[in-house]
Formats: sequence, C-alpha cells, structure tokens
Amino acid sequence: MAKVDRFVGRRLLLVGLAVTLVLAGAGFARAQSGVAGASGEADATPTFSRDVAPILQRSCQHCHQPSGIAPMSLLTYRDARPWARSIRDRVERRLMPPWHLDTTVGIQDYKNDISLTEDEIDTVVRWVDAGAPQGDPVHLPAPLEFPRADVWEVEALLGRPPDFIVRSTPYHVVANGQDQWWSPRIEFEGFDVPRYIRAAEFKPSYPLGIKVTHHGHATLRTAAADGEDPPRTHLVGMGIGKRYDLLPEGVGKLLPPGPGTVNFSLHYFPVGEEVTEVADVGVWLYPEGEEPDIVTAGERQFYVDGTHRERLRASDILIPPHGHLVLEDQYVMEQPALIQSFRPHMHMRGTEMSMAVLYPDGRRELLSSVNRYDHNWQIAYVYDDDAQPLLPKGSVLMLRAKWDNTAANRINPDPDQWVVFGARGVDEMSHAWIGITYLEDAEYEELAAERAAEAGDDSQ
Repeated sequence: MAKVDRFVGRRLLLVGLAVTLVLAGAGFARAQSGVAGASGEADATPTFSRDVAPILQRSCQHCHQPSGIAPMSLLTYRDARPWARSIRDRVERRLMPPWHLDTTVGIQDYKNDISLTEDEIDTVVRWVDAGAPQGDPVHLPAPLEFPRADVWEVEALLGRPPDFIVRSTPYHVVANGQDQWWSPRIEFEGFDVPRYIRAAEFKPSYPLGIKVTHHGHATLRTAAADGEDPPRTHLVGMGIGKRYDLLPEGVGKLLPPGPGTVNFSLHYFPVGEEVTEVADVGVWLYPEGEEPDIVTAGERQFYVDGTHRERLRASDILIPPHGHLVLEDQYVMEQPALIQSFRPHMHMRGTEMSMAVLYPDGRRELLSSVNRYDHNWQIAYVYDDDAQPLLPKGSVLMLRAKWDNTAANRINPDPDQWVVFGARGVDEMSHAWIGITYLEDAEYEELAAERAAEAGDDSQ
C-alpha cells in the first residue's frame, strides 16, 4: 500500500484526490457546451440547431466525429439527419450514450457522466417524431474541437508531451477469428531516483489499431532486492471508453528507481481486415526531486469470484445453459481509504456489478450499481470530489456480480453453452478496477471532520 509521507491541508486532500479517468472526453464536452437542450419552450417542437446539437456535443460527438471510434459522424445536421431514427432508437432504449449505471440508487455524482436526462431523451424522441427539423442555424452552439485520434489526449490537457514512451512490439491481428492476445515484455532503463507519475495514457495505433484493441494494461516490474518480490507499478489500463489516467496536481503514483520491464497485456478482437498493431504507453512525471503531497495506489484490481484466495482463481464461475449466476466477494480495509473510481470488468454474459460498503458501525451503503453492464465498453465511473466514498479502517468493501446466459441477454453469443472462467470474450471472469488512495489515520480524521462540517452547513 502506498504511504503518504507528509500531511496536507484538508482542502487539498478533498479536492486533489480525484483520479480523473475520463470517459471519451466527456468532461471536456460538458464544460464546452453547458446545459444541453435548454430551449425554454418545453412544449415547442425541438430542432436540431437549438435543442439536439447541444446534447450531441456533450454526450456523443467525441466518438461520433471523423477520427473517433464510432461508425458515423454526428457533428452537423447533414451528418446526423440520415441517422435520425437510429439515434431515436438507441437513445430511447438507453443504449447510447454508453453509461450503464443504475440512476435510481447509489452515488449519482460523477466527473465523466455523459448520460442523458429524461428531458433530454424526450427532446431527441420528439425531434425525430416531428421529422427531425433542422431549425435556424443561428441557434447552433459553437463547434467543438477534438484532438486527432493519433495524438496524445493528455498532452492537450497538460500542455507537454510525455516524459517517456514505451512501445510494444508489433502484433498481427487476423481479419476474422476469435479473441487474440499479445503480452510482450519491453526492457525499461528506468531512473536512478524515485519518480512520481502525474498521468499515463494508452494509445493504440491509428486508424485501425484503435478498432481492434478491446482493452489492455501496462505494468512496470522493477528489479528487487535479494529475497524480495519485484515492485510492480500499474502504469495504466485502457478499454473502449477509457484511454488515460490523469492525477490532479499534488497527487502522484510512485515509480520506483532502477531498471525493469514493462509488461503489456493486450486483448484484440478482429474487425474484418488484417491489422498490424503497435501500442504506445506515454507517461507524464513530476519534475525530478519533486514529491507530490499525496501518493495514491491508482487503479487496483479487486476480484469478485469467491474462491481466488483458497483455490485456483474463478473456479466457482460455472454458468449452465440458459442459466444465471451471482457471485460476491468482500475486502476488509486494513487502513482508511478514499475511492475515486469504479470500473467493472466481465465478459459477454456479464450483466451487473455493484459495489457496496459495510461500515464498522454496522451501516451498509450501496455506492454504485452498474446494472446494464456491456462488455463492449470498459467505462471507469469517476466520482465527483465531494462524492468520493471515504472508508474508515475496518470497513468491508463488498462486490457483487451477475451473469445472464439466456437468450434475453442481447449480446450472448450462444445460450446453449456451459460457460466457465477464461480470457476469451465467450468465457467469463469477474473483477473490478477501483481507483483507491489509502490514507493515514490523521488524514482520514481531518477529511472526515471536513465532510461532517460541510454536511452541517448544508443542512442549515
């Protein structure tokens, strides 16, 4: 567990701990376009220019633009009009934009929330039902500018290129077939002194690499002293819907000194044409000699199958044909912790994953429920600063996963098959990547007191 070496002021701790795991630039689009679809005339016929374009800007266009991962652009009325009925269908069924949280339970304050409100969904539906009128172009919001898909997204946010880049060796993805994996190990020269990571980004090759790369991880293993396990630093994980981790100013992840290897774990899926893929990982560091106020663990992997501690991992994943399965697991917090993000990972039969906490005083709280999980997306749900769960020592973090191996699961490839643990999309697994920062007792007490004071102010 990461140790915080210096005590920091309560405001820095509250604001600075957010691990910004941005979903497809949602925060950028939201900041640019403001409130979507606010025409002031609820009963008026919606138009593209006045009502629909702001919604598309905030929640859709980062993917639906010429260099994005979506199959069509929605930047202009001319782009969107031929797809009006498809847009209505996907929005009304809440398949788009991709945001799979249960909006009726748990925490609802997230930095990267691109979901549509009921009013916004109604606006899109009424627009299409009215014939998808364009309206007066004078009402169009200013167009957004999107970074090219072949450049570093974090570079635009921090204003500088990565301090170092690690490149995988090439892998040839066949045109048609099942899942494929590539796990190269790349020698890393390292640094003579400890350094601290501010951000890291996974960048598949453009234009076809981003289409075949489903998800991947890069982990640094540095040399260890005799008799010790080699230190492991999870540099970054990516998936469709998440490309980088950006820590706020004053928050960092330790990069141990010395040489080592960067181990890639890359999961590819063919897309109908041959692709030679090379993945890059860029890392942004704090200046040499600068130690951040807070050292975070970043994203950590928490398994949900219940037997990984005693027997082979996931030996309890056994889903019968046309059947269901529910598994749970618990983790006791051995020191206080602050949770910044929640990213479930299952495969094609996975449908739900929830995260709850049992506090030492016996209270139980449901934090987040992803009740419409979709293996085609790997979304990190990033809590707002004031909504980040704060767990005292002794809390029990509880994870629950569900699978549906019936025909009711719209992406089930074959409900007649038994399903067991495995790395292929047609097999199953169950874990969550949780952005977590472990705290010292004094830091926890300070932050808890700050939150209690703010809650008291709000109630007056």
